[in-house]
Amino acid sequence: MNDHQDDFDRGLVHRREVLGDDWVQRSLENANSFNAEFQELITRHAWLDIWGRPGLDHRTRRLLVLAMTLAQGRWEEFDLHVRAAVQHGLALDEIKEALLQSAIYCGVPAANTAFSRAVRVLRDLGVALAPMPLAAPWRAEVHRTFSTPQLHLLRQGQGRPVVLSHALGLDSHMWDPLASSLAGDCEVLRYDHRGHGRSAVPAGPYAMDQLVADAARVVREWGRGPVLWVGLSMGGMVGLGLAARHPELVQALVVANSTACYPPAARDAWQQRIDAVRQGGLAAVAEAVMARYFHAGFLAGQPEVAARARATLLATDPVGYLGCCHAVAAVDWRAELPGLKCPTLVLAGALDAGAPPSMSEAIAAAIPGARLELMEGASHISVLEQPAAFERLLREFMLAHGPSVSG
Repeated sequence: MNDHQDDFDRGLVHRREVLGDDWVQRSLENANSFNAEFQELITRHAWLDIWGRPGLDHRTRRLLVLAMTLAQGRWEEFDLHVRAAVQHGLALDEIKEALLQSAIYCGVPAANTAFSRAVRVLRDLGVALAPMPLAAPWRAEVHRTFSTPQLHLLRQGQGRPVVLSHALGLDSHMWDPLASSLAGDCEVLRYDHRGHGRSAVPAGPYAMDQLVADAARVVREWGRGPVLWVGLSMGGMVGLGLAARHPELVQALVVANSTACYPPAARDAWQQRIDAVRQGGLAAVAEAVMARYFHAGFLAGQPEVAARARATLLATDPVGYLGCCHAVAAVDWRAELPGLKCPTLVLAGALDAGAPPSMSEAIAAAIPGARLELMEGASHISVLEQPAAFERLLREFMLAHGPSVSG
């Protein structure tokens, strides 16, 4: 009988797991003859009978509690559960989404208070929140192409025109930190490739020429060309094609973590990925894709960024993802590279398994005058893994190949 836990002890396990040992221990030690039975009641019934039920995981229950305490204006409990949720690994994006949902169903004033209190809790915990000012020139305006398929665009800042083009399975928000930084002295345009984010999802499969044509009409409708094109992975492939097929639209080119052509073995791997998504959706390849996006150290050390990328991947329309898989797998710009005339910077990640440095070396060797830079500590989505190094190399290139950064 000595190893038997009664209902209070079993409930206490959940209570400690959710709220943390320090808070629970203080509650237990401060119990008195007046409130001790109440502490026992909530520990047995709330923390065992409800939090111990198998129907919902603790993550989901945490989000529900945040919404419920917000709706009731139970701010002391709200603060407690925000703190506990962060300390126990709930992603900030998940907390944010719960509060945004609550703004619709519980009222904007309550959500406004909740966001203010949550920010205060996060700062008390030492969580760094990146600035994202909404004043000009940093606020990103939302636009769409006039032509079809319609593409979702974000534009911000003033100065030299820069286009940021994202990787397969992600969207224009992949560039949020860099775009915000550049917006102080550049006019930055981002767009979701067809089949991704908030852009249209035409029936696939797609060809790389179609993605290049999309890029050309984005620049032409913007009316700010020629532009500095910064593309990562699929975005880099599109940039190579744009510089080859529409050289008048590209003033300078940055190709990061990309390739001009895949070897036969890699094309077989693409077919396997396509087959897996057809059978099991994006969830069937999510773990493998994340392992290619980011190296193990980054996944462990930056769970918020990794979780955001994974959520974006899983939210991508399978039709659009598969359509672009076909375009990427068949890419072949080798014959066009020697004819490119624009200044070109090629960025590689030393740890990149999806586009190994040898692929970047081949691009740089084939383009006259191209410069190659290897980023240590970066795998495939280098702009998120090594943002400072990425921006430093980009700005050095911009300064070397005008117009000036200040426009």
